[in-house]
Amino acid sequence: MNNLYFWYILFGIAPSIIWLLIFLRKDSHPESNRMILKIFLYGILAALPAAFIEVGIDKLPLGEILYFLVGVALVEEVFKYLVVKKKVVGNPEFDEPVDAMLYMIIAALGFAAAENVLNMFLLSKPQYFLETFLTGGVRFIGATFLHALCSGLVGYYLALSFLYTKKRLKLVTQGLFSAILLHGLYDLSIIKIEGDIKFIIPIIILIFLAIFISFGFQKVKKLKSICRT
Repeated sequence: MNNLYFWYILFGIAPSIIWLLIFLRKDSHPESNRMILKIFLYGILAALPAAFIEVGIDKLPLGEILYFLVGVALVEEVFKYLVVKKKVVGNPEFDEPVDAMLYMIIAALGFAAAENVLNMFLLSKPQYFLETFLTGGVRFIGATFLHALCSGLVGYYLALSFLYTKKRLKLVTQGLFSAILLHGLYDLSIIKIEGDIKFIIPIIILIFLAIFISFGFQKVKKLKSICRT
């Protein structure tokens, strides 16, 4: 059984590590390994209070749509943002706008890793090993990627806020609102919608976000290199 737990943890963390290595290639001035690990771990820790809050909100009579938008998407996107707001912004290593996108993605991948491991342990029975492995694969393509992209979206607007300082609150709010809306719609369609459209909507959301983030990285890299807080 202990060996199974090892594999559950490995399968849970692996999707985040793979995506992390992919996204770090976007940085022409690599961040320190110490800072990357620090924010990744804070992302993992942020998932714990977020999970407790989600459980509490689940007991409220919100209805399914509000629950996925407020009880899941809003809670998770805000907690991931707070990691960067509290632990990155103002740090000497946060010295160029593209760092906003990268650190948001790093925090998100840590958050997703904690979620993935939790999902693995929910199926922590030997007879469910195959299902557990398949869950890890599905989350690599879907949930983990979604977390990274939604936080990258927030990071894009956060990066712009350092250029347009008078619109900082508006830009950050716009980024969070967009991420929450897309995250909530993704979860709602995956869990509650039946038929072929159940997968069409999430795929469209992931493709849209992936394209947006790709162009976002290109634009943000052209901004002034110093972030003023």
